[in-house]
Amino acid sequence: MTIDLVRATQDGPVARLTLNDPDHANVLSDAMMAALGEALAAAQAREDVRVIVLAAEGRIFCAGHDLGELRCSDDAAEHAALFSRCSDLMMAIVTCRAPVIARVQGAAVAAGCQLVASCDLAYAAESARFAVSGINLGLFCTTPGVALGRAVGRKAAAEMLLTGRFVSAGRAAELGLINAAVPAAELDAAVNAAATEIAEKPPEAIALGKAAFRRQMEAGLPEAYAIASRVMTENLAFPSAKAGIDRFLTR
Repeated sequence: MTIDLVRATQDGPVARLTLNDPDHANVLSDAMMAALGEALAAAQAREDVRVIVLAAEGRIFCAGHDLGELRCSDDAAEHAALFSRCSDLMMAIVTCRAPVIARVQGAAVAAGCQLVASCDLAYAAESARFAVSGINLGLFCTTPGVALGRAVGRKAAAEMLLTGRFVSAGRAAELGLINAAVPAAELDAAVNAAATEIAEKPPEAIALGKAAFRRQMEAGLPEAYAIASRVMTENLAFPSAKAGIDRFLTR
């Protein structure tokens, strides 16, 4: 009997993609990455989807790569292809038209932590924990470090990568890896509040702004301002922006 590795549902403008392999800690196997990539592409292709929530079944959010899958072959080309597919998945989240919010109910480890760091927003239960602990097995979490370093900064990321230690949800919030740590009973409310608030904003401005924010964050300061200025000019021509400004001026 097979299961859907990723369950996709939609509630109004919010699509929810749920990792659904709790018996294997929702690992990012090749099959899981393919399923999540397909579900993500399908969700953002629907014009009525304005926000995507990434959740997981079971006790663990995501335990990272399938280590058994990594050890079933010593072929470097196969390993390189797998990590390339993982990088493509993370980039698909980053470049997704709709903002992606991680709902983290449990541990997010290695590439699972990378998954959280790649999302635009993240909310976690206070009992959740985060680590890039590959170094404990002799494997430095190099690819998770790409997203982690951009989320929390050089020093904090280096500490997590070099020690492999877990950090609490509260500490993850302090570092900027997640937006907030809340009691488990309040996790859905926190995620839903953020998703609803974003979904009420003009979707064309959200999509344009999300892409511009990413580009300017990756650029030097002069280029960042040039990018931002071009996008502000483009955004100002949107009918929704003109109408919003007019409403403000006539209050």
